Amino acid sequence: MIRLFLVDDHAILRIGLRTLFQQQADLQVVGEAETGEQLLAQLPTTPCDIVLLDLHMPGLDGLATTQRLRAEFPTVRVLILSMADHERAIGQVLAAGAQGYVLKNAGHDEIVVAVRAVAAGKRFLCSELGLTMLEKVLTEVPEVTTQPVSGLTMREQEILRLVADGLITAQIADKLFTSPRTVETHRQNIMEKLAPRTLPR
Repeated sequence: MIRLFLVDDHAILRIGLRTLFQQQADLQVVGEAETGEQLLAQLPTTPCDIVLLDLHMPGLDGLATTQRLRAEFPTVRVLILSMADHERAIGQVLAAGAQGYVLKNAGHDEIVVAVRAVAAGKRFLCSELGLTMLEKVLTEVPEVTTQPVSGLTMREQEILRLVADGLITAQIADKLFTSPRTVETHRQNIMEKLAPRTLPR
């Protein structure tokens, strides 16, 4: 069972997330808070595996809360759930120790996938952000479409070239005779390897 702690100053969002996770047999919401201070006060008596954390909150914001969590509760994983899509904000919070970043307008299925990925020790960046950043890489380094990219496997380079050609996940899956889920996994791996080139640290 994956134990989740929800932190957001909007009660309606927390209610929606709690309802979503209650429908998943392997996910359990064990606590909720409106601020980073409330979270840190409750964690000593409310063990959890993942904190779903908003970036912009009154008082201790998401970045400062992530830094405190890394220092005081190093086994707790952090998944940022925010409307902020600025590269600087994303880079700062990932550098501070967050394992994943998902936009609040992401689909319910993607949020659940993000939680399970982070729980499994993987890093996660939602599709919308991932595609935007891949496009930036391709714009800044256009030769990746014809030259090998250091650190990427042959299959990852192949998928990166197809993204450069404008193909979406489903089209890439059809072209490579594989599943969209497999393509998404490769895309996440590409983002992890290329993130240092696109995100400020």
